[in-house]
Amino acid sequence: MTNTAPVDNRRADLVRVAARLFRERGFDGTTTRDIADAVGMRSGSPFYHFKSKQEILAAVMEEGLVAGLPAAEQIAAGELPPRAKFQALVRAHLEIVLGEGHDFIPVLLYDWRRLTPELRERVQVLRDRYDQLWQDVVNELSAAGLLRSDSAVARLLLMGAINYSVLWYKPGQGSNLDQIAEEAVAMFLGPEA
Repeated sequence: MTNTAPVDNRRADLVRVAARLFRERGFDGTTTRDIADAVGMRSGSPFYHFKSKQEILAAVMEEGLVAGLPAAEQIAAGELPPRAKFQALVRAHLEIVLGEGHDFIPVLLYDWRRLTPELRERVQVLRDRYDQLWQDVVNELSAAGLLRSDSAVARLLLMGAINYSVLWYKPGQGSNLDQIAEEAVAMFLGPEA
């Protein structure tokens, strides 16, 4: 049995650092050499792990979705009342989007169109799983009379508003993630009865 831990760790380092650089500089503003330099590799070394810079971008997006799925799946499958379930889902999503070191989903939001159609299709499988969890909770809210629509448009508007926080949220300035989650739920569903 071969030990692949160092190889896996180097790949994980590349993905983590690429996420940070893509978020700070954008996909087009980041070179493979920049990523290699930031992890202490030679400029061609990332190609041992990835076929192209596009593959690195796809891995960044997949990492963010894979990191967010377990919490979202647990919340969606849980026995919480619909409003509490929605608040927990919003809070978990805010953490994966805005939490310390979570650069993966903002990259997905900013650079989705930079993926080749083949890579976009690969990442879309995970996006669809994540979106379906949200849609299930939106449907529960609607069935409970807490939301007027259970359509995909309602889900997209809800998630779009929450995702936009990547542009204005500054840790330690203003509201924290719990407060933002509370305010988002109150805005979408109205005050708790």
